[in-house]
Amino acid sequence: MMTPDTNHPVEPGADPFRAARGATGVLKCPFHGEDIAMILRHEDVRRAAKDWQTFSSNAPFRVPIPSEEGVRSMRQLPIETDPPEHTDYRKITEPFFQRPKDPAFIARIEALVDGLITDALGRDAIEIVREFALPLQSRALTHLLNVPESEAETWIGWGIHVFKVTGGEFKKGDQLEEYLRAQFDRAAANPGDDFFSALTKATFRGRPLTHEEMMGFANLAFAGGRDTIIHTVSCALGYLAAHPEALNYLREDLKRVTLASEEFFRVFMPLTHIGRVCPEETSVNGVTVKAGERISLCWASANMDERAFDAPEEVRLDRKPNPHLSFGFGAHLCMGAAHARLLLRALLQKCAERIGGITVLSSQRRVEVEARYQRELGYESLVVQFSRR
Repeated sequence: MMTPDTNHPVEPGADPFRAARGATGVLKCPFHGEDIAMILRHEDVRRAAKDWQTFSSNAPFRVPIPSEEGVRSMRQLPIETDPPEHTDYRKITEPFFQRPKDPAFIARIEALVDGLITDALGRDAIEIVREFALPLQSRALTHLLNVPESEAETWIGWGIHVFKVTGGEFKKGDQLEEYLRAQFDRAAANPGDDFFSALTKATFRGRPLTHEEMMGFANLAFAGGRDTIIHTVSCALGYLAAHPEALNYLREDLKRVTLASEEFFRVFMPLTHIGRVCPEETSVNGVTVKAGERISLCWASANMDERAFDAPEEVRLDRKPNPHLSFGFGAHLCMGAAHARLLLRALLQKCAERIGGITVLSSQRRVEVEARYQRELGYESLVVQFSRR
């Protein structure tokens, strides 16, 4: 067991839902003019995530909050469908998302992390969000999609967000869509073993995928696990910088990395929530949701629920069990979970093996500001210096 001084409170502002979670379990909050009932309690979120008949994902552009009609032109697959279509769509790309379980793939990711740490150790300072986490996510994705690692330079050039935000408003991800169209044209003309080629050759219920369906799969592959991984990596490194004893704890037994990474996923959940649409009028903890209106599954609140976690306000790197919902629950369990887990485990292991300490030189906090809550989590910028062991 960990000694008491290795448990630390989560960051201030990481759980703005505690009062509402305890009182009613629901928080009504306006998002871009639409009042959405946020489901806050762990068990309620799990139950709703499994009940796709009452809380449907068959709602193009409306699963993310805020909606994304203005930033993409196609339904994301398979996330914006319900079973049984969702099950059949998911089978098409699942083999790529199982690759992180392959020993050769694991070795490539570990080598990638090792190289980034070598580069960071050679600098007087490195900005973690854009100069470490973004390249890590982008280059790791090339391995997942089985495309040349040089493609990552293009993706890094897009910055942290595939869909740009200017003045509080989303701008259409034209760069991404143009890039994907070019990739599918290339794959159709000269197919290989990569993700894009697999989609051009795939069938759905006995017919070839439409171009829109192929674009929907690829759009989600790039948008779904981008800023989430980037911010989780940044938060983990920020935590190790603030709590050097945690790095020592991992160093004493590298097997501790697995539980520690799951705790980081629980506490540092970048995606506050995700939407579902109610096909028929329903009641959520006494709150009426009309037919066609949305609710949200608030993963961030569920991960801090006192009913599911002992002392959820503490970061416990040996927490077990840890039924966090950072990868969702039910049929829509995140396809990229194995990939994200591998990245964070490899990062924590290499940090424990090679880094003596992390010094924060400057930081700018990231704050999600909505009408009914403010949630502080992660960094807009985190400049650090790594020291060798």
